[in-house]
Amino acid sequence: MATTPSNTKPLAASPRSDVQIALIGCNHRTAPVEFRERVAFTIEQARAAASSLRQQGILQEAVVLSTCNRSELYGVPADSRAPVTKAMEEFLTSFHRIPRSDFDGRFYRWTGRDAIQHLYRVAAGLDSMLLGEAEILGQLRTAYSQALEYGSTGPVLNRAFQGALEVGKRIRAETEVGARPMSVAFAGVRLAERVFGNLRGRTALIVGAGAVAEQVVEHLRNRGIGRLEVVNRSLGRAEDLAGRMGGKAVPWHSLESVLALPDVIVTSISGSEPVLTRPMLESALAARAGKPIFVVDLGVPRNVAADAVGLYNLYLYNVDDLGEIVEQNRRAREAEIPRAEAIIAEHVAKFETWRAALAAGSIVDELRGHFHQHREDLLRERLAELHVSAEERQRLMNITEELVERLLVEPAERLRKTHTMRGHLGALDALRHLFGISGPKAQKAQKVEKAEEGSSGDSGDGE
Repeated sequence: MATTPSNTKPLAASPRSDVQIALIGCNHRTAPVEFRERVAFTIEQARAAASSLRQQGILQEAVVLSTCNRSELYGVPADSRAPVTKAMEEFLTSFHRIPRSDFDGRFYRWTGRDAIQHLYRVAAGLDSMLLGEAEILGQLRTAYSQALEYGSTGPVLNRAFQGALEVGKRIRAETEVGARPMSVAFAGVRLAERVFGNLRGRTALIVGAGAVAEQVVEHLRNRGIGRLEVVNRSLGRAEDLAGRMGGKAVPWHSLESVLALPDVIVTSISGSEPVLTRPMLESALAARAGKPIFVVDLGVPRNVAADAVGLYNLYLYNVDDLGEIVEQNRRAREAEIPRAEAIIAEHVAKFETWRAALAAGSIVDELRGHFHQHREDLLRERLAELHVSAEERQRLMNITEELVERLLVEPAERLRKTHTMRGHLGALDALRHLFGISGPKAQKAQKVEKAEEGSSGDSGDGE
């Protein structure tokens, strides 16, 4: 069951009628790995960021999605009238202690329908470095589940992310985008095959024991890898993965001592600092007497120190070095993109219909409040001029109240029977403009302003 942290405001039970989803983020297209690793979030950081955004009144709901290829922040603004993406960017620069100028040109910003479309394309694997990659749907599900667990989601993001998960499953089931699944793990193994020609009988060391590491191990086994060793900070997890895959677990403190043994090293471990340094790799290469080592660094932040690039007989690749394989993968699947985009468009329309229905449902309440306010004002003005009994006064009030409700019966019924409201948001806004009404929040603000004007006029105090 989802819980709400005690230091944050509880989420509203039902969404506002003017809800809009806002998104800022960067990915492999807009920023190199050197920048992406600076804005990556650990699980703890994602939780802290979502909590702070709500505490500061920037967002009402928040989900952080952070993978090796992207860092994205999805949210529902606490104030629909505020320029929320700017506030979200300022928050991120402060949170990660990055100069504002470093963000220029590297972040994309979407709101409303565009934000939903982007989320659904991410879930479908259409926005990935590897078209249709297998990991992203699971990563998105994990990010959403974690946000749900610590209480930073609400009705709007719940609806959006549940829709995204449905989109991802449909596209993989109904199109060939997910056929012959290409993943970062598989791409790394393919690169190793290009260096060695054949991996049969070779030795591999996997640094990490998470989902990506498990996929790497499975691909290596399918290619006949010889000896396989797994090292992880948690020895228990290393032993579990190694035991299931016919390998051997290595204690974390023994990492440096075993680096000279493998032909292939694949790293995929969380952390802010590199776990393989240049001196460590220099020593391993020297001990191998000229035999090369192939290293694929799938970590973001990177697990291998940047200054290790250029070491003789070290073939070092990171997640941004998969360009050729990415292009081959895209060519094989791009014919399926229109079918996938059609599914995405269908689900975006569903979300917009749901959002429009919120606005449509609220317009009747707004009209009711608007009409009743005018009714009360008129009765107050006219009844003061008439000499009527209390009974006649009550009868006039009842008749005028019934009139207001009769006027609203037909529009309320039509809205109830309307199965799709897509495309009607503009008409509802026009209706609000025609009658001079605003949403409940704006109405409340207007009443406060009027009250303040009245009190300042009575006091007679000026500057």
